[in-house]
Amino acid sequence: MLNTLWVSFFFIALLSALWRWANLSDLEVFARMVDSLFSMAKLSVEVMILLFGTLTLWLGFLKIAEHAGLVEKIAGWLSPLFRRLMPEVPKKHPAIGLITMNFIANGLGLDNAATPIGLKAMRSLQSLNPTPKIASNAQILFLVMNASSLTLLPVSIFMYRAQQGAADPTLIFLPILLATSASTIAGFFSVAFTQRIKMNDPVVLTWMLTIAILLSAFIFFLSHLSAAALGVFSSFLGNAALFGLIITFLVIGVLKRVPVYESFIEGAKEGFDVSKNLLPYLVAMLCAVGVLRASGALDFTLDMIRYLAHSFDWDTRFVDALPTALVKPFSGSAARAMLIDTMITHGVDSFPSLLAATVQGSTETTFYVLAVYFGAVGIQRARHAVACALFADLIGVLASIAVCYWFFG
Repeated sequence: MLNTLWVSFFFIALLSALWRWANLSDLEVFARMVDSLFSMAKLSVEVMILLFGTLTLWLGFLKIAEHAGLVEKIAGWLSPLFRRLMPEVPKKHPAIGLITMNFIANGLGLDNAATPIGLKAMRSLQSLNPTPKIASNAQILFLVMNASSLTLLPVSIFMYRAQQGAADPTLIFLPILLATSASTIAGFFSVAFTQRIKMNDPVVLTWMLTIAILLSAFIFFLSHLSAAALGVFSSFLGNAALFGLIITFLVIGVLKRVPVYESFIEGAKEGFDVSKNLLPYLVAMLCAVGVLRASGALDFTLDMIRYLAHSFDWDTRFVDALPTALVKPFSGSAARAMLIDTMITHGVDSFPSLLAATVQGSTETTFYVLAVYFGAVGIQRARHAVACALFADLIGVLASIAVCYWFFG
């Protein structure tokens, strides 16, 4: 799947460039594509350097948690559920605890912590994989849930809106929460259907009901906060959770008489080893994405969507927000740039900008996640992971559009 997808990016870019050259006399299109190749190769190195530091730091702290038995304890609590969802993962396997901590970090918007923990979880699952070049069912479920992960506190989106002068930076909190919930549910059920996971199992139903009740209570609590209070609470909870996680690891490590410094160094070395193997995968995927964008293929897609919307007499305001939606699966930085451009062009509190912010907060950089997570363990065949992750992204975008028309007209 990844092989076909990667090659198709280049051929679609070629066809788009030829069309622009022949029909629009765009003589610079091939120069832009070549420039994009080099700029994305440079970006890949910059991303890898950032990952070097982040992975080294967090895998160091995570090793303390492992030696202290915290990961094993979490795995024990959740083993009954994961035995149903990931039957190939043994009871109380460390991967279960790592997956759980990754989901929690993603939910709180702690990207710097979520990625290293997620890579550690993927490597742990790879140790159980009988065909190392082909993604296992457990790895696919984990990746899709990670790529569509529920975000409870989208602090970064609040920050972008505040920077552009929004009167209420947190105005899109509930729309994002509803849209990202739809994306996560769609990702989970698409994998469950493909892998024939039994959803009527009492343990699975109990966990799903419990999560639904807790999430509803959380939404109810936050919906009664003022805009100012919500922003302060979001920022405080995110940062407090991040530093609190570190202190928890250290305290438990000290109480368990773990040599915390030596454990940190051991984990940090693992982070270094993981990072240095990611560059080829990042270069391959980001360069393909860059060429596709530079060829004008995404602009052509937007024009077609706008034409179809006019044909059905639909409101076309949503089309101006779609650049963020179309590039988000490929590049987080590109989507962020599209979001800011939309805010500047249409106004930070315009409908397109509110929709673009909701999409940015409720979807994920699917192909980046694929490149990093599968690249870290050398997986070359993703099986149904790409289709399920993109389906979750699609549902997230459609839910964002529906929710924004509901909230903002």
